[in-house]
Amino acid sequence: MEKRELDALVEILSRKEPVPEEVWNLLLAAPSVSDREYLAMRAREVAQACFGKGVYVRALIEISSYCRNNCRYCGLRCSNGDARRYRLSKGEIVDSCRKGAALGFNTFVLQGGEDPVQNDAWLADAVAAIKAEFPEKAVTLSVGERSSEGYALLRSAGADRYLLRHETADEEHYAFLHPQTMSVVNRKQCLYELKRLGYQAGAGMMVGSPGQETRHLVADMMFLDSLKPQMIGIGPFIPAKGTPFAGEKSGNVEQVLYLISLLRLRFRSALIPATTALATLCSDGTERAVLAGANVVMPNLTPLEARDKYTIYDNKKSNGSESAEQLSLLEEKLSGIGYHIDYGRGDYEGFEKLRYV
Repeated sequence: MEKRELDALVEILSRKEPVPEEVWNLLLAAPSVSDREYLAMRAREVAQACFGKGVYVRALIEISSYCRNNCRYCGLRCSNGDARRYRLSKGEIVDSCRKGAALGFNTFVLQGGEDPVQNDAWLADAVAAIKAEFPEKAVTLSVGERSSEGYALLRSAGADRYLLRHETADEEHYAFLHPQTMSVVNRKQCLYELKRLGYQAGAGMMVGSPGQETRHLVADMMFLDSLKPQMIGIGPFIPAKGTPFAGEKSGNVEQVLYLISLLRLRFRSALIPATTALATLCSDGTERAVLAGANVVMPNLTPLEARDKYTIYDNKKSNGSESAEQLSLLEEKLSGIGYHIDYGRGDYEGFEKLRYV
């Protein structure tokens, strides 16, 4: 497209009104390399206007590899006999937070499968223990679908944020990726409930998942436009051993980066991570995601003896610059592109004056 056409589309993305479906169709219909590069530059400008050149870091603690669900893409699916199972104790979780605090982290992200042992009451106790010792630090949860009462209990225990990727907004595609016990209707209801309860809520989708078409990504963008999440996490599909999709090809890195740029242009002040999945497929994936508009990185702080057991997909990176213990390597990577680590809590602030024209 011509530069003036792209500028016109960027202007539409910056408006308060919902973006028309035809605009998403136009943006997602086989963009050229020059289109991607130009929109990445515009997205970078927006991110820097909102956040400067700091990239927030969150300490990721993977608390359990047990899961009651049987999602067809996930290495933690309950029927995967190849998966190595573990669950952290509350003491191990708090101890990990102590290590993270000593390293300078101000947000802890507790991520895990939907483990029946780590139920709402169990998790609420763990969150309360973290908050008792670190009241000023943020706690983010990413532990799947729960009841409204469960989300409310965790919120009252001190949880600040909740990540629940919707994975795909299309009902038929969702059913293809998930077991019959799960539905996209419930997934979306969970996200709206999280926002109602006052969480900073995060959604997002897999890119390049089996069966995904451009129309599915259009539906994803329209759902996000409706939800208006404070956080948006997207990453490429990567196959996992022991799943029905083990032989499928991974998602496309360039497509993920382009979608990050579109998300930044639409959701100007959202917290958008450079995901581990992207870094797993691409050695400079973190840097390229930041240059496309991302502003969060989540180094891994899971205890070393458990870290390689959290295999939601194959060959997941969790060492080097992807580990919490090697922040100097991450700082070096970011410095190489003119950015730096921001150790602040990185709460969603709104920045509405910057969001819309």
